[in-house]
Amino acid sequence: MDVLQTIQALRDELNQHNYNYYVLDNPTISDYEFDIKLKELQELEAKHPEYFDENSPTQRVGGTVTKNFETVVHEYRMYSLDNSYSKEDLLDWEKRARKILGDAPLEYTCELKYDGASINISYENGKLKRAVTRGDGFQGDDVTNNIKTIKAVPIKLKGDFPQKFDIRGEIILPFAGFEKMNQDLIEIGETPYANPRNTASGSLKLQDSSEVAKRPLDCLLYSLVGNNLPIATHFDGLEKARQWGFKVPTQSRLAKNMDEVLEFINHWDKHRHEMPYETDGVVVKINNLHQQDELGYTAKSPRWAIAYKFKAEQVSTRLNSISYQVGRTGAITPVANLEPVQLAGTVVKRASLHNADQIEKLDIRIGDEVFVEKGGEIIPKIVAVDLNKRPQNSEVTNYITHCPECQTQLERKEGEANHYCPNYYGCPPQIIGRIQHFISRKAMDIEGLGGETVALLYNNDLVTNYADLYELKKEQIIPLERMAEKSADNMVKGIENSKNIPFERVLYALGIRYVGETVAKKLAKHYKSIDAIASASLTELILVDEIGEKIAQSVVEFFDNLENRAIIGRLKSYGVQLEVLATADTTISDLLSGKTFVVSGVFEKFSRDDLKKAIEDNGGKVGSSISAKTHFVVAGDNMGPAKLEKANQLNIPIISEDDFIKMINE
Repeated sequence: MDVLQTIQALRDELNQHNYNYYVLDNPTISDYEFDIKLKELQELEAKHPEYFDENSPTQRVGGTVTKNFETVVHEYRMYSLDNSYSKEDLLDWEKRARKILGDAPLEYTCELKYDGASINISYENGKLKRAVTRGDGFQGDDVTNNIKTIKAVPIKLKGDFPQKFDIRGEIILPFAGFEKMNQDLIEIGETPYANPRNTASGSLKLQDSSEVAKRPLDCLLYSLVGNNLPIATHFDGLEKARQWGFKVPTQSRLAKNMDEVLEFINHWDKHRHEMPYETDGVVVKINNLHQQDELGYTAKSPRWAIAYKFKAEQVSTRLNSISYQVGRTGAITPVANLEPVQLAGTVVKRASLHNADQIEKLDIRIGDEVFVEKGGEIIPKIVAVDLNKRPQNSEVTNYITHCPECQTQLERKEGEANHYCPNYYGCPPQIIGRIQHFISRKAMDIEGLGGETVALLYNNDLVTNYADLYELKKEQIIPLERMAEKSADNMVKGIENSKNIPFERVLYALGIRYVGETVAKKLAKHYKSIDAIASASLTELILVDEIGEKIAQSVVEFFDNLENRAIIGRLKSYGVQLEVLATADTTISDLLSGKTFVVSGVFEKFSRDDLKKAIEDNGGKVGSSISAKTHFVVAGDNMGPAKLEKANQLNIPIISEDDFIKMINE
């Protein structure tokens, strides 16, 4: 067998294994064996570039970077669907269809409505040619390179496929993959994604296809589009698509009448939470394609299809009690303790009540039968009270007036939703929370010390503020629960190493209200030392770039407190960095003046800190998060996916390390 034959045989074999694994969910070889074959093909293709094929399985790992997504006009418009919410809506839809079609017998295809991002994929001669997002229905963005990384999307078809056609479907992110992505983000200190649907949608517009390839996206297909297709009904089309290699969900059913449609809806309304991805309804389509043509379209929607939307699952249960949690800043959060109830596939025992206004608005009382639903099917919330079941002796809920932890009288500032406990130095959750913030990764980053250990140290009277950490001795730590000599050594070493953390991070670690990473950096750069900040007046602070009155007032109040000043004095005596080192203030040029940069990823020629320093040394600003005020994102390997997504959404230029070097050398 010559080289080209070997390459082609490997491609065919790997395509079949991809199909078995991602479409049929029936792998026939191990991941290791697959990887060995893929590596063999990659090596052969590298040695023989003359046999390059953009549809090779090796191209699914991504690597193509799309700076600007081309706008493409859909050959066949992508309509939206009319929604229905009741049996009556469906019957009305059927009556409207019968007015046009007469007494001809009607059949219906019922499919689950997948909550993801719509896509139109074009095939010619059995090969994937182009993938375009829905956009406004008339035109969308060409995201072909990104779609090719999704293993469930066939690059090459099999069987008796037409020469040219489009297929439509939904790009989705299964729950398991979404949870894994969020866990990975949390572990590296990134903000987790809000929901699978938005994450799937945002993934399609990532500029680097290799980033898309890392995401566990799936593609569920549901509709063939084109001229002279070899099918007479929509349901036939689903079956044909499966034969050609597409992943078409098997839950779809052919219904002979509206009663069977309603049976399908009722079944999945109860069982939808058994699915591995989000579904928010059922799509009902008149099955016969000739009848679809007769019915045609309104200005927005096909007359031959309708979406039945499931109601957000709601249950009623008893409110047993209301408890109040105290946060690091002293903010009080009321929590409803419920009689355990099954909701959307999980047992719900608690729900947030947000604040006193929410309790008053809904007139929520202990003993009430309350209606609970999951907002976005993720977070439980109380949406109403069943007043018909309210006990006769029920009493109006009076929001607590004193802290549940330290009994201090609560305060509520004008214009704020939350009540606060002002006992800054005597309220245990606030003390523990502040120390936990102090040791966190983006602050002092103290290795060997975690949140639970902080609580353990406090509860054993070893620390009452973050300065106490620097007086801990190994012999005090070892006797604690779950502590051994190595753990104690690591903790003491981690605390000692934190003395090298630069001033701006120490300032952030202090936990001054409203002083986040970016504000801390601005204050540190402007004032250079903790003493200068402490002696600044309210007016002087407000004049600092991007420091408003609320932040300035909070800083003044922090340093007016004698206990805070005493703790800072102790930190200074232990050698914690409370001023900007002279070497860190070397301005080289003002080339980047007025420009704000966000840095993300791993770099070859700079460390992240050196890169940020180079930005500031040349007059630029470094932001901690991407916003409309960001001018450039400097991206290295393994850039945070949330930042990449945000930059793309805001159309902020993403530059490489080399681009940045050219910029400052101009």
